[in-house]
Amino acid sequence: MNKEQIDTYREFAKNKLNIEFADINLLITALTHRSYVNEHKKTVVEHNERLEFLGDAVLELVTSDFLFRNYDQPEGIMTSWRAALVNTESNAASGEKLGYGPLVRLSKGEKHGSERAHHVIMADCYEAIIGAIYLDKGYKAAEKFIQDNTLVKIDEILESESWRDSKSYLQELAQRIDGVTPVYRVMKEEGPDHDKTFTLGVYINDHLKATAIGHSKQEAQVKAAGEAIRKYKKEHPKETKTEYKKR
Repeated sequence: MNKEQIDTYREFAKNKLNIEFADINLLITALTHRSYVNEHKKTVVEHNERLEFLGDAVLELVTSDFLFRNYDQPEGIMTSWRAALVNTESNAASGEKLGYGPLVRLSKGEKHGSERAHHVIMADCYEAIIGAIYLDKGYKAAEKFIQDNTLVKIDEILESESWRDSKSYLQELAQRIDGVTPVYRVMKEEGPDHDKTFTLGVYINDHLKATAIGHSKQEAQVKAAGEAIRKYKKEHPKETKTEYKKR
């Protein structure tokens, strides 16, 4: 990697991550996928999986500490909140917002992989970046990065109640508000067997409440339930509002 390329990573770190790395190679490694190493064995020896392992632990600790100190809730609920904050979807979304996608080093084949694979790679890189920051700048810097990019989502997660199991919560709302149980129906199946997509609708009293697309029926059901919950919250704000006790 030449100086100009290295400077690109330095500028990204400074402008987007608000971090000036003493060892920029940590960030470069954090954005290096295993497939790239396999394709460049003579020049590159390290990928991001070890940093991902470390960053995952730091992310979970910082998030757990934040929830424990700020909310008076039992373990089970805080575990669900933490899962919503640090899951693959959340981490990938944080990565997309930071915009490091073009800097991720991938093999030629992986660059043209599926959308699902890209999603996982972005999430893994997010955790690896946290590991890199922790090693280079220490715990406080990693904590600040997590506060700015992960913990800021807590109000949105509590408002939408996306931390709940979507299908169970939708059933609770439908039975409480409309006195019925939701029914899921497959509306369309498309694509080859190895990459099939399902369009699925959830019905309340035989009326279509929401639709969603997923790579499995279960995925589509969960997405449709989430969309239906958002509609219930909009239509019945008082009946669906929950207050959470803070410390």
